[in-house]
Amino acid sequence: MLTKQDLIDDLASGCKSPQQFRIGTEHEQFVFLKGHGRAPYQSIWQILESLQAFGWQPVMENDYLIGLQSPNTQAAISLEPGGQFELSGAPFKTVHETYQELVTHQQQVAVVSQDLGLKFQAVGFDPFNKREDVPWMPKARYDLMRRYMPTRGDLGLDMMTRTCTVQANLDYQSEADMVTKMRVGMALQPMVTALFANSGQVEGQQTDYQSYRSQIWQDTDPDRTGILAFVFERGMGFERYVDYMLTVPMYFVKRDGAYIDATGQSFADFMQGKLPALPSEYPTLQDWHDHLSTAFPEVRLKHYLEMRGADSGSLEQLIALPALWVGLLYDKDSLSAVADLTKDWTYGEVQDLYQRIPKQGMKAVFKGSPLETWLQQVLAISHAGLSRRQFYNGEGQTEAIYLEPFMSIGPPR
Repeated sequence: MLTKQDLIDDLASGCKSPQQFRIGTEHEQFVFLKGHGRAPYQSIWQILESLQAFGWQPVMENDYLIGLQSPNTQAAISLEPGGQFELSGAPFKTVHETYQELVTHQQQVAVVSQDLGLKFQAVGFDPFNKREDVPWMPKARYDLMRRYMPTRGDLGLDMMTRTCTVQANLDYQSEADMVTKMRVGMALQPMVTALFANSGQVEGQQTDYQSYRSQIWQDTDPDRTGILAFVFERGMGFERYVDYMLTVPMYFVKRDGAYIDATGQSFADFMQGKLPALPSEYPTLQDWHDHLSTAFPEVRLKHYLEMRGADSGSLEQLIALPALWVGLLYDKDSLSAVADLTKDWTYGEVQDLYQRIPKQGMKAVFKGSPLETWLQQVLAISHAGLSRRQFYNGEGQTEAIYLEPFMSIGPPR
């Protein structure tokens, strides 16, 4: 029988020495037919089948091919609800390795998509299709979420079917290190959203949004999304995050490969054997891990930290996102500098900026200064941190090369 302390200890087990720190990058892409319609499952299935020629191994759910697994690394390919194609990259020691993984993936999907007459596009929001025109993938957990999402927000189904993101996954050394990195990450997330914003087109029309993806996330489900106020409070730690997760309503319990509907029910009740979906049963540690994956704050804590605030984009943007966070969080001097920069930022100030960013983007003002002024400091800190890291590619270049196009503020459009 799991106790609350077991859950706290589980998060604490994610602590690693700096020598064990790794970089994981996840990104999603839309798959389009000719004429900009979204690819149905049959086309997605063909992609997954074809990619197996490169050594990927199939992942099945019932009789459906729903993903791929690398036989040699921890990399995986999975499907989002509307067929968005996601690469969950392997954990690497350097940004250079992450870059090569992204290049290889793009080369593979380019070959496959050309043969099948399909087009991959990485952007924060589907610029062409209406929600009702997007086909759904045959994954059982998405059926549960599809029914539940409209009860908690107006745009949850748009989040599921019409958004794509890129995120960086990074490690922490201790509870104190986790708290510092999570607070810095949460404080900076709205600015990162502005820096990577590219989703202003909706159903073929240009809107006044800079990141419509971010707007959608802000009207998805307030129980499990957004900027977390308690991260800015004294007492933040593993226990506080566990307390938060025990208030997040459940989606499902997985048993024998089947998803049991537990939407809206309480994991705390589950720990007492009082879950309506499974009366008199108790959760396993895997159930806890599944539950952790159903919260979507702008920074998510698992056995590592997920930085989740950016629109998906070009290869240049995809690699700049992990490079930015590595430069800030994996260099001791940079982490100290950015923690000092953000130490007086309150939850209220960050939340206000977060709400304004979808439309204002880089034109926003924060604490009386233009956002560009703040980002110049953040990028300089990250660039210095990347330059200090002792990792080089074959040409002797540091990881700072991946931020060079952004140093004048903002990626090329």
